[in-house]
Amino acid sequence: MYTGKTEMPCCLCGNGDTVARLDLPPRVVPLMDNAGPIAWRDIIGEVSIHFCASDWELVCDLVLDIGMGPLGRCNVARASFDIREDFEALLNDVREEPNQSPTERRLLAESDRVITEYDADEAIETRDLVEAKVIRWALADVENDEDESDGTARSPATD
Repeated sequence: MYTGKTEMPCCLCGNGDTVARLDLPPRVVPLMDNAGPIAWRDIIGEVSIHFCASDWELVCDLVLDIGMGPLGRCNVARASFDIREDFEALLNDVREEPNQSPTERRLLAESDRVITEYDADEAIETRDLVEAKVIRWALADVENDEDESDGTARSPATD
């Protein structure tokens, strides 16, 4: 019986022994390696990526010390996510794309809370802070890419 998400290999090296997982909104999938053939709009819920112990140390250093996100090197083929079933071809019916907004709002709100309260709340782990920063940066990158493709310019002053 399926009782939840199964463990996946490290998204960087493929090692099956993972120690950390980050849950991300589907809209950041195009930022990952090998994401071209994946229709991120058809993903339902969160996208989970996993890291082995050595790669998790590297990710923590990149995010917390250097200020860089790891998604460009993460192989989306090693991520865990659910894709909606394609009944359109079977039933000759067109269904609406899943609404990703509630998932994004929830993840952003939790990210803001973690970043704000990290120093004061001992219950917030380093993993939570890394996840919060990766989500924030990835969604900002996606929004900037979308704005550039629309021909509109955004700046931090207008956000």
